[in-house]
Amino acid sequence: MNKIKKIAACAAFLGACGAFAQSAPWTPPQNVLQLSATGTVEVQQDLLSMTLSTTRDAADAAAVQAQLKTALDAALTEARKNAQPGLLDVRTGNFSLVPRYTRDGKITGWSGTAELVLEGKDFPRITQTAGRISTLTVGGIGFGLSREQRAKVETEAQTIAIENFKQKAAELARNFGFGGYTLREVSVNANQGPPIRPRMMAAEASSKLSYDAAVPVEAGKTSVVVNVSGSVQLK
Repeated sequence: MNKIKKIAACAAFLGACGAFAQSAPWTPPQNVLQLSATGTVEVQQDLLSMTLSTTRDAADAAAVQAQLKTALDAALTEARKNAQPGLLDVRTGNFSLVPRYTRDGKITGWSGTAELVLEGKDFPRITQTAGRISTLTVGGIGFGLSREQRAKVETEAQTIAIENFKQKAAELARNFGFGGYTLREVSVNANQGPPIRPRMMAAEASSKLSYDAAVPVEAGKTSVVVNVSGSVQLK
């Protein structure tokens, strides 16, 4: 009997809750303002990426591969003499073999490409090393920001963006006739920028690079942008 009374009491309670929920419909928040602001810092690019490459052709795939390996091994040996983490990092790039076909679909030979990438913050070290490599030629040059530089600049841009957001929110609140605001929600996003995309050099320019000659390079500036967006409650 007690169990029946408890079940009836629970049912009555749930029914009351349901009735209360139906009688109190949800109302959207009032006087909520959506806005965004940005912070931008211009900075000198401090990371250089140079791509050195070579191509070989032969009737046999194994011969092409062997020639590419010889050229790449010699380039690696020279590059590693000056390698130093952060200042000059050395890594291999694309290594590919592609068959050549006749009009009737028969393989007549093979072409191959091998790449070596020199990257770091020591521009003279990188360009001089590239100039001393005789088995590969410079095929592309690109600039960017090192991880340390980007982190530092993003912090600066973030501070500017947050301050701009606060000033904008306060100004809009006054313009709408309110005395102030409280923060409801916010998101912060940094523009990482595009990855380093080496600019391809003209073939004739690459072929004229003399042995042990530093390749002339000049970095430009880039902008790091941080966006702050969200909503505030006007009050």
